[in-house]
Amino acid sequence: MFSYRHAFHAGSHADILKHLVMIHLVEYLQEKPGALTIVDTHAGAGIYSLTGGFATVSKEADQGIYRLAKFAEGNSISSGIASYLEHIRSENNTNEIAVYPGSPFILAHLLRAQDRLKLFELHPKEIDILRHNISQLKQSKQVDIYAEDSFTRLKGLMPPPSRRGLVLIDPSYEDKQDYRYLETAMEESLHRFATGCYAIWYPCLSRRESASLPDHMKKIAASHKRSWLQVELRVENAPKERRLQASGMFIINPPWTLEKQLSESLPILVKALGQDSGALFLLKSFEA
Repeated sequence: MFSYRHAFHAGSHADILKHLVMIHLVEYLQEKPGALTIVDTHAGAGIYSLTGGFATVSKEADQGIYRLAKFAEGNSISSGIASYLEHIRSENNTNEIAVYPGSPFILAHLLRAQDRLKLFELHPKEIDILRHNISQLKQSKQVDIYAEDSFTRLKGLMPPPSRRGLVLIDPSYEDKQDYRYLETAMEESLHRFATGCYAIWYPCLSRRESASLPDHMKKIAASHKRSWLQVELRVENAPKERRLQASGMFIINPPWTLEKQLSESLPILVKALGQDSGALFLLKSFEA
Protein backbone atom coordinates (compact mmCIF):
# COMPACT_ATOMS: atom_id res chain seq x y z
CA MET A 1 0.00 0.00 0.00
CA PHE A 2 1.60 3.26 -1.12
CA SER A 3 -0.87 5.84 0.23
CA TYR A 4 1.09 6.38 3.45
CA ARG A 5 3.52 9.30 3.60
CA HIS A 6 5.23 9.96 6.90
CA ALA A 7 5.41 13.69 6.18
CA PHE A 8 1.77 13.91 7.29
CA HIS A 9 2.85 12.82 10.80
CA ALA A 10 6.31 14.43 11.09
CA GLY A 11 6.91 15.91 14.51
CA SER A 12 3.84 14.27 16.05
CA HIS A 13 3.65 12.90 19.60
CA ALA A 14 4.32 9.45 18.14
CA ASP A 15 7.56 10.69 16.57
CA ILE A 16 8.60 12.24 19.87
CA LEU A 17 8.19 8.97 21.76
CA LYS A 18 9.87 6.89 19.04
CA HIS A 19 12.86 9.17 18.67
CA LEU A 20 13.31 9.73 22.40
CA VAL A 21 13.62 5.96 22.87
CA MET A 22 15.74 5.48 19.75
CA ILE A 23 18.34 8.09 20.72
CA HIS A 24 18.80 6.54 24.14
CA LEU A 25 19.21 3.05 22.67
CA VAL A 26 21.90 4.17 20.24
CA GLU A 27 23.83 6.19 22.81
CA TYR A 28 23.79 3.28 25.25
CA LEU A 29 24.97 0.76 22.65
CA GLN A 30 27.75 3.15 21.61
CA GLU A 31 29.25 3.09 25.09
CA LYS A 32 31.22 0.07 23.85
CA PRO A 33 33.76 0.69 21.07
CA GLY A 34 32.68 -2.21 18.85
CA ALA A 35 31.01 -1.41 15.53
CA LEU A 36 27.23 -1.03 15.68
CA THR A 37 24.88 -1.93 12.82
CA ILE A 38 21.55 -0.08 12.86
CA VAL A 39 18.60 -1.10 10.67
CA ASP A 40 15.60 1.15 10.03
CA THR A 41 12.94 -1.00 8.37
CA HIS A 42 10.61 1.78 7.18
CA ALA A 43 12.76 4.83 6.62
CA GLY A 44 10.48 7.28 4.79
CA ALA A 45 12.05 10.37 3.22
CA GLY A 46 14.53 11.05 6.02
CA ILE A 47 13.71 14.67 6.79
CA TYR A 48 10.53 16.75 6.42
CA SER A 49 9.48 20.36 6.03
CA LEU A 50 7.04 21.51 8.70
CA THR A 51 6.25 24.76 6.91
CA GLY A 52 5.01 23.33 3.60
CA GLY A 53 3.70 20.20 1.96
CA PHE A 54 2.01 17.30 3.74
CA ALA A 55 2.90 18.44 7.27
CA THR A 56 0.83 21.59 6.89
CA VAL A 57 -2.22 19.52 5.99
CA SER A 58 -2.28 17.42 9.16
CA LYS A 59 -0.62 20.00 11.44
CA GLU A 60 0.34 17.19 13.82
CA ALA A 61 3.56 19.00 14.68
CA ASP A 62 1.49 21.77 16.30
CA GLN A 63 0.44 19.35 19.05
CA GLY A 64 3.79 17.55 19.01
CA ILE A 65 7.25 19.04 18.59
CA TYR A 66 6.08 22.67 18.65
CA ARG A 67 4.14 22.12 21.84
CA LEU A 68 7.04 20.31 23.51
CA ALA A 69 9.60 22.92 22.43
CA LYS A 70 7.45 25.72 23.84
CA PHE A 71 6.92 23.82 27.10
CA ALA A 72 10.68 23.32 27.45
CA GLU A 73 11.28 27.07 27.31
CA GLY A 74 9.67 27.69 30.69
CA ASN A 75 9.74 24.36 32.48
CA SER A 76 12.23 21.81 33.75
CA ILE A 77 12.71 18.84 31.44
CA SER A 78 14.59 15.56 31.69
CA SER A 79 18.05 14.99 30.23
CA GLY A 80 16.49 12.58 27.72
CA ILE A 81 14.04 15.18 26.41
CA ALA A 82 16.81 17.80 26.33
CA SER A 83 18.99 15.50 24.23
CA TYR A 84 16.09 14.77 21.88
CA LEU A 85 15.35 18.50 21.40
CA GLU A 86 19.03 19.15 20.66
CA HIS A 87 18.91 16.64 17.81
CA ILE A 88 15.82 18.31 16.34
CA ARG A 89 17.22 21.82 16.66
CA SER A 90 20.55 20.77 15.11
CA GLU A 91 18.75 20.43 11.75
CA ASN A 92 17.39 23.97 11.97
CA ASN A 93 19.43 27.11 11.37
CA THR A 94 17.43 29.37 13.66
CA ASN A 95 15.51 29.05 16.90
CA GLU A 96 12.44 28.19 14.84
CA ILE A 97 11.82 24.54 13.99
CA ALA A 98 11.10 24.52 10.26
CA VAL A 99 12.18 20.97 9.45
CA TYR A 100 11.87 17.72 11.33
CA PRO A 101 14.51 14.99 10.99
CA GLY A 102 13.08 11.50 10.75
CA SER A 103 14.79 8.40 12.10
CA PRO A 104 17.27 8.11 9.16
CA PHE A 105 18.70 11.59 9.73
CA ILE A 106 18.87 11.29 13.52
CA LEU A 107 20.52 7.88 13.23
CA ALA A 108 22.96 9.03 10.55
CA HIS A 109 24.13 11.92 12.71
CA LEU A 110 24.66 9.52 15.63
CA LEU A 111 26.95 7.21 13.65
CA ARG A 112 30.55 6.84 14.75
CA ALA A 113 33.24 6.06 12.14
CA GLN A 114 32.91 2.31 12.75
CA ASP A 115 29.09 2.15 12.63
CA ARG A 116 26.78 1.30 9.73
CA LEU A 117 23.17 2.30 8.99
CA LYS A 118 20.86 0.30 6.73
CA LEU A 119 17.64 1.94 5.53
CA PHE A 120 14.66 0.26 3.85
CA GLU A 121 11.88 2.03 1.96
CA LEU A 122 9.39 0.67 -0.58
CA HIS A 123 7.41 3.78 -1.50
CA PRO A 124 8.44 4.64 -5.10
CA LYS A 125 8.55 8.39 -4.42
CA GLU A 126 9.90 8.28 -0.89
CA ILE A 127 12.88 6.11 -1.85
CA ASP A 128 14.11 8.67 -4.38
CA ILE A 129 13.71 11.51 -1.89
CA LEU A 130 15.48 9.45 0.77
CA ARG A 131 18.45 8.73 -1.49
CA HIS A 132 18.76 12.41 -2.36
CA ASN A 133 18.50 13.55 1.25
CA ILE A 134 21.01 11.01 2.57
CA SER A 135 23.47 11.86 -0.20
CA GLN A 136 23.75 15.37 1.29
CA LEU A 137 25.11 14.05 4.59
CA LYS A 138 28.79 13.60 5.40
CA GLN A 139 27.88 10.15 6.78
CA SER A 140 26.35 9.04 3.46
CA LYS A 141 29.09 6.48 2.76
CA GLN A 142 28.16 4.70 5.99
CA VAL A 143 24.53 4.35 4.92
CA ASP A 144 23.08 1.59 2.73
CA ILE A 145 19.63 2.18 1.19
CA TYR A 146 17.42 -0.65 -0.02
CA ALA A 147 14.25 -0.43 -2.12
CA GLU A 148 13.20 -3.80 -0.74
CA ASP A 149 10.70 -5.37 1.64
CA SER A 150 12.46 -5.13 4.99
CA PHE A 151 10.31 -7.82 6.60
CA THR A 152 11.64 -10.49 4.24
CA ARG A 153 15.15 -9.03 3.98
CA LEU A 154 15.78 -8.52 7.69
CA LYS A 155 16.69 -12.09 8.60
CA GLY A 156 19.43 -12.06 5.97
CA LEU A 157 21.13 -9.17 7.78
CA MET A 158 21.16 -10.96 11.10
CA PRO A 159 23.51 -11.28 12.86
CA PRO A 160 25.58 -8.25 11.83
CA PRO A 161 29.34 -8.83 11.45
CA SER A 162 30.16 -7.25 14.81
CA ARG A 163 27.34 -9.10 16.59
CA ARG A 164 26.14 -5.73 17.85
CA GLY A 165 22.95 -4.35 16.37
CA LEU A 166 19.83 -2.23 16.79
CA VAL A 167 16.74 -2.78 14.65
CA LEU A 168 14.03 -0.10 14.49
CA ILE A 169 10.75 -1.48 13.13
CA ASP A 170 8.07 1.13 12.47
CA PRO A 171 5.67 0.26 9.65
CA SER A 172 2.55 2.33 9.04
CA TYR A 173 0.29 -0.68 9.77
CA GLU A 174 -2.11 0.60 7.10
CA ASP A 175 -1.96 -2.92 5.73
CA LYS A 176 -3.29 -5.28 8.42
CA GLN A 177 -0.84 -7.88 7.18
CA ASP A 178 1.98 -5.79 8.66
CA TYR A 179 1.13 -7.19 12.09
CA ARG A 180 1.61 -10.74 10.85
CA TYR A 181 4.73 -9.84 8.87
CA LEU A 182 6.16 -8.22 12.00
CA GLU A 183 5.67 -11.34 14.11
CA THR A 184 7.31 -13.53 11.48
CA ALA A 185 10.24 -11.14 11.11
CA MET A 186 10.79 -11.04 14.87
CA GLU A 187 10.71 -14.83 15.22
CA GLU A 188 13.23 -15.23 12.40
CA SER A 189 15.50 -12.42 13.60
CA LEU A 190 15.61 -13.58 17.21
CA HIS A 191 16.36 -17.11 16.04
CA ARG A 192 19.41 -15.79 14.18
CA PHE A 193 20.41 -12.91 16.48
CA ALA A 194 18.92 -13.36 19.95
CA THR A 195 21.07 -10.71 21.62
CA GLY A 196 20.19 -7.87 19.27
CA CYS A 197 18.19 -4.86 20.45
CA TYR A 198 14.82 -4.60 18.68
CA ALA A 199 12.67 -1.47 18.99
CA ILE A 200 9.14 -1.84 17.62
CA TRP A 201 6.85 1.17 17.23
CA TYR A 202 3.09 0.58 17.14
CA PRO A 203 -0.11 2.68 17.11
CA CYS A 204 -2.56 2.25 19.98
CA LEU A 205 -5.86 1.72 18.18
CA SER A 206 -9.14 -0.06 18.89
CA ARG A 207 -8.35 -2.37 15.96
CA ARG A 208 -7.94 -5.94 17.24
CA GLU A 209 -4.54 -6.45 15.64
CA SER A 210 -3.18 -3.29 17.25
CA ALA A 211 -4.55 -4.03 20.71
CA SER A 212 -3.07 -7.53 20.74
CA LEU A 213 0.38 -6.64 19.35
CA PRO A 214 2.12 -6.07 22.73
CA ASP A 215 0.92 -9.44 24.06
CA HIS A 216 2.13 -11.16 20.91
CA MET A 217 5.54 -9.53 21.29
CA LYS A 218 5.70 -10.62 24.94
CA LYS A 219 5.05 -14.22 23.92
CA ILE A 220 7.75 -14.06 21.25
CA ALA A 221 10.23 -12.56 23.73
CA ALA A 222 9.36 -15.23 26.30
CA SER A 223 9.84 -18.05 23.79
CA HIS A 224 13.38 -16.80 23.19
CA LYS A 225 13.98 -16.05 26.89
CA ARG A 226 14.50 -12.35 26.22
CA SER A 227 13.88 -9.30 28.41
CA TRP A 228 11.46 -6.63 27.21
CA LEU A 229 10.17 -3.13 27.93
CA GLN A 230 6.83 -1.69 26.87
CA VAL A 231 6.08 2.03 26.85
CA GLU A 232 2.97 3.87 25.67
CA LEU A 233 2.13 7.56 25.56
CA ARG A 234 -1.47 8.75 25.27
CA VAL A 235 -2.09 12.46 24.69
CA GLU A 236 -5.89 12.36 24.60
CA ASN A 237 -8.80 9.99 25.05
CA ALA A 238 -11.55 11.27 22.77
CA PRO A 239 -14.56 8.98 22.12
CA LYS A 240 -13.80 8.80 18.40
CA GLU A 241 -10.34 8.12 16.97
CA ARG A 242 -10.31 11.04 14.54
CA ARG A 243 -6.52 10.97 14.72
CA LEU A 244 -3.89 8.90 16.49
CA GLN A 245 -4.27 9.48 20.21
CA ALA A 246 -1.60 7.13 21.53
CA SER A 247 1.35 5.06 20.43
CA GLY A 248 3.85 2.70 21.97
CA MET A 249 7.28 1.17 21.72
CA PHE A 250 8.09 -2.43 22.52
CA ILE A 251 11.79 -3.09 23.04
CA ILE A 252 13.31 -6.55 23.17
CA ASN A 253 16.68 -6.70 24.98
CA PRO A 254 16.37 -3.14 26.34
CA PRO A 255 19.32 -1.56 28.17
CA TRP A 256 18.88 -1.36 31.92
CA THR A 257 19.09 2.44 31.75
CA LEU A 258 16.07 2.91 29.49
CA GLU A 259 13.35 2.40 32.09
CA LYS A 260 14.88 5.01 34.40
CA GLN A 261 15.18 7.53 31.59
CA LEU A 262 11.58 6.99 30.53
CA SER A 263 10.29 7.17 34.11
CA GLU A 264 11.77 10.68 34.22
CA SER A 265 10.62 11.76 30.76
CA LEU A 266 7.11 10.35 30.47
CA PRO A 267 5.40 12.45 33.20
CA ILE A 268 6.86 15.54 31.51
CA LEU A 269 5.60 14.45 28.09
CA VAL A 270 2.11 13.87 29.50
CA LYS A 271 2.12 17.34 31.01
CA ALA A 272 3.54 18.98 27.89
CA LEU A 273 1.54 17.13 25.23
CA GLY A 274 -1.63 16.09 27.04
CA GLN A 275 -4.78 17.49 25.43
CA ASP A 276 -7.39 16.27 27.92
CA SER A 277 -7.72 14.45 31.24
CA GLY A 278 -7.22 11.13 29.46
CA ALA A 279 -3.53 11.81 28.82
CA LEU A 280 -1.34 9.20 30.52
CA PHE A 281 1.59 6.87 30.06
CA LEU A 282 2.27 3.18 30.55
CA LEU A 283 5.67 1.70 31.40
CA LYS A 284 6.23 -2.02 31.96
CA SER A 285 9.23 -4.28 31.79
CA PHE A 286 10.30 -7.88 32.29
CA GLU A 287 13.77 -9.19 33.06
CA ALA A 288 14.41 -12.62 31.60
